[in-house]
Amino acid sequence: MIAKLFSAAHLGIEAFPVEVEVDLTPGMFFYVTVGLPDAAVKESQNRILAALKNSGFDMPVKRITVNLAPADVRKEGSAFDLPIALAILAAQGIIPAERLENLFIIGELALDGRVKPVRGMLSVAVTVKARHAAGLLCPAKNAGEAAVVDGVNVYPVETLAQAVGWLLGETVIEKATPMLFGPEVILEDEVDFSEVKGQHHVRRAVEVAAAGGHNMLMIGPPGSGKSMIARRLSTVMPGWSLEEAIDCSRIHSVAGLLGRNVSVLSRRPFRAPHHTVSDAGLVGGGNNPVMPGEVSLAHHGVLFLDELPEFRRSALEVLRQPLEDGRVVISRASSSVAFPADFMMVCAMNPCPCGFSTDPVKECRCTAMEMRRYRQKISGPLLDRIDIQVDVPAVKYQELKGDAVDGESSAVIRARVDMAQSRQKKRFAKSRIYRNAQMGSKQIKTHCKVGTEAENLLKMAMERLGLSARAHSRILKVARTIADLAGCDDIRTEHVAEAIQYRALERGL
Repeated sequence: MIAKLFSAAHLGIEAFPVEVEVDLTPGMFFYVTVGLPDAAVKESQNRILAALKNSGFDMPVKRITVNLAPADVRKEGSAFDLPIALAILAAQGIIPAERLENLFIIGELALDGRVKPVRGMLSVAVTVKARHAAGLLCPAKNAGEAAVVDGVNVYPVETLAQAVGWLLGETVIEKATPMLFGPEVILEDEVDFSEVKGQHHVRRAVEVAAAGGHNMLMIGPPGSGKSMIARRLSTVMPGWSLEEAIDCSRIHSVAGLLGRNVSVLSRRPFRAPHHTVSDAGLVGGGNNPVMPGEVSLAHHGVLFLDELPEFRRSALEVLRQPLEDGRVVISRASSSVAFPADFMMVCAMNPCPCGFSTDPVKECRCTAMEMRRYRQKISGPLLDRIDIQVDVPAVKYQELKGDAVDGESSAVIRARVDMAQSRQKKRFAKSRIYRNAQMGSKQIKTHCKVGTEAENLLKMAMERLGLSARAHSRILKVARTIADLAGCDDIRTEHVAEAIQYRALERGL
């Protein structure tokens, strides 16, 4: 007898339907899984047989053939345990076949029959909704995550026996309710911009970067506060919609980084990989499965690269495509996988190898050759893609004194950022972009018009600093954001002048 039901597998962050077929044929006991299963799927035989036995079901002494279709796509992971076990019981006639129609089932089995959580449930729920399926039977610990997708009937199960009882109509399972955001605890050591002493022009640059989603590079001696400022950037970034939160949470779910009792990330991600990260660790890769990298985990958030010149040149160069396209494509011999990577890149570096070439007190010990070699580790094309480059000087003692007046809090800065973002969303309401940093040539021509005086200033800066065409476009984008923060419809000369000041390396820092 043959039994069929639906499950799901992942290709990148997208889930696709997998038809699970089980055929029982008279003969000596034999168990085989076909349909390009990986090692974890092949090993499921032992888990499934033990779970069935320990849940009180008799194993058929027959030839058992399990097929996972489509057969030309590789299947990974342990999420097929529960659907295969239920398909075996359906093939025996224990579960009515009509109860499995148009129902998606996914979950890993423990040897005692417990249903354990799996990765990527959010993407599975999106696929279930797209297929207009009757429901999704999944592990109880994944149910809140899956229920976030509106319109999907999610049925949480704790054990294999409970799942069978529900399919037989003997047990009632309540539909899962979504928990949109996990419990958020405000810690006493929660970071805030009010803790940053001095650095008023850097704080202003951070505000501009957050308001327009601009990439940023901070250059300054050790201890000037570059990392401290970067780690507070996410506290002033604009709030995000539920769609953005789900989009980002899908990536973390597939990577297995969505915390317990968390269905959707409550805040924008902040990723800070070490400078020893590999190319694959940064942009994603691996063989089977292909996993998202740091640029994708920072989707809709911040990717912070501290000590930028210490990163391998090859790792930095692979950032160029996602910075332009907002996604990264990983190609393998069998297929290509695309991961979203629309992030804000924030970098920090010293002005020279010893770090003190711009310090007014400490003497720099670097030669001109060493400084040139140090800065050449960062290519011109990558620097062109960084909108804001700002000098971060050493903090003076007077600014560090305990009785010094604290700066504005993150909440105050974020209010201005939200105001600027609302202007951008209104401006780009009929397009696919939503912030100034994403503008293309067409949008720049329409929304970044400047007057004669500002045009002359920009022309002079281009000629004296030797700026590229891409740098010209980025200055206009930053000027547009500065104007939005000021509540101006037109870009004024002072807005362009401030944007030019944010090209520190071109100005010969």
